[in-house]
Amino acid sequence: MSLEELRKQIDELDHQLVELLNERARVVEEIGKLKSKIGGQVYAPDREKEVFSRITKANEGPLPDKCLTAIWRELMSGSFALERPLRIAYLGPGGSFSHTAAMLKFGQSVEYHPLADIRSIFDEVSKGHCDLGLVPIENTTGGGVIETLDAFIDSDVKVCAEVLMAIHHSLLGNYSLEEIEKIYSKPEVFAQCRNWLSATFKEAQTVAVASTAKAAQMAAAEPNTAAIGSSVAAELYGLKVICENIEDITNNITRFLVVSREDAKPTGEDKTAVLFSTAHKAGALADVLEVFKRYDINLTNIESRPSKKREWEYYFFVDFVGHKTDEQVQKGLEEGRKHCLQLSILGSFPRATELL
Repeated sequence: MSLEELRKQIDELDHQLVELLNERARVVEEIGKLKSKIGGQVYAPDREKEVFSRITKANEGPLPDKCLTAIWRELMSGSFALERPLRIAYLGPGGSFSHTAAMLKFGQSVEYHPLADIRSIFDEVSKGHCDLGLVPIENTTGGGVIETLDAFIDSDVKVCAEVLMAIHHSLLGNYSLEEIEKIYSKPEVFAQCRNWLSATFKEAQTVAVASTAKAAQMAAAEPNTAAIGSSVAAELYGLKVICENIEDITNNITRFLVVSREDAKPTGEDKTAVLFSTAHKAGALADVLEVFKRYDINLTNIESRPSKKREWEYYFFVDFVGHKTDEQVQKGLEEGRKHCLQLSILGSFPRATELL
């Protein structure tokens, strides 16, 4: 076939695709009407995972799975808007890594609400002002995010999904390296770029701020300053990318949690997050961990934070494989509670298996 004939064939297929996509959208509208009568979440993480799994299983190429899931992610974003526009809270301002992660997760057709700190995200979701919130929980280089861990202690929100995103840091500014006297960024980002900073700057002062996007805003407004953040933030705030990929470890991944007022139904490939505190006595934590081991509950993360209510009392944030409705998990948690002053299930959610 000639080039013109092949292009004509593509045009015809595009026309069919548009018709089919809108036919799908009309079904989505009917689902929205039904949900408004009987109740139901607009965003259902278990359904999302099911759709993506079905699409990749049906894919026989030549398009890669990642391409199709990206297309369907935007389709689902448009579907949310047809049912009821979702409002997503994230650590702002625009251009932060949290903003990027939220857009990769929920697409272009939802409403994004930037907030100044992580606790505000929990508050807005808890009060119902936002449907969902996206918060960073840990980084492969810097470890746990303290603000998020502390917010879980006092909040009633649930974890309903997780997001894994590769993080690449850049030095942003409008000055040469020799002219830079102050650098803004998040504490975790400084930790992730520690070796590069110590080798490159001897005198520049590092100043911690709430987000990388806020850092970019401040660097754009002050002389002889720079920020560490994303290339997206540089573009938004009129900065140049002075140095790219300055993170110490190239395999730098941040895990984000999506918080809601409800968690997710089981998918067969799930994780559960719990928060517990133990009595101040020898072996208290070991007793709880022994229960998890006996019930074959595989821990994927454990972090500790002081309770701030009683001296020498700690809260432990734990992720493990399995759903809270699984029989083994239920038995393990029931017995584990006997060794805890408090144990709360923060939510069960589909396990993220690939980077966005």
